[in-house]
Amino acid sequence: MGNVFGRKSRPSRVTEQDRAILQLKQQRDKLKHYQKRVTLQLEKERSLAKQLLKDGKKEKALVLLKKKRYQDQLLDKTENQISNLERMVQDIEFVQIEMKVIEGLKVGNDCLKSMHEAMSLEDVERIMDETQDAIEYQRQIDELLSGSLTQEDEDAVLSELETITQGEDVELPEVPTEPLPEVPEPAETEPERRPARNKENREMLAA
Repeated sequence: MGNVFGRKSRPSRVTEQDRAILQLKQQRDKLKHYQKRVTLQLEKERSLAKQLLKDGKKEKALVLLKKKRYQDQLLDKTENQISNLERMVQDIEFVQIEMKVIEGLKVGNDCLKSMHEAMSLEDVERIMDETQDAIEYQRQIDELLSGSLTQEDEDAVLSELETITQGEDVELPEVPTEPLPEVPEPAETEPERRPARNKENREMLAA
């Protein structure tokens, strides 16, 4: 028993706006029910007025029609009240939606604010600069690896080479001191030996 009475009641999820909407809808439904009942009654009275006229009871029929006329005016007022109630319900429901949207915007703004506090504008600019430098450095490496040096790069490399050469003694290869080997003369060919033999034969004949 102690647990039953000691249990805490959960907070109700029904808001004041919900209660107001419920009451407005209940009043609207009552007016619609009254409107329907009066409409049926007017139809009966109209039929009764026709019957009275047929029976020659014109005075009674006239009184009945005056009553009907008054009730018609009440129906018009009832219709206006129903329209006002429905419009008020719609306005309250729309305001509820707007409040939820505003609450969502507030939560989003708080989230953005906390994110902005975690990272300042200077941090963002620094990260962007570092990222751009890294991209540029990687591009230069890619160009060097692919061998796509521009003319400006070629001139810069040659200029740096010339600077290094002027600033340091560059060792040239030594000149050899040993004599060069002699080149053997080419052997006489067969046509060159034949004239010499002919000359020796002529000298022997002359002796």
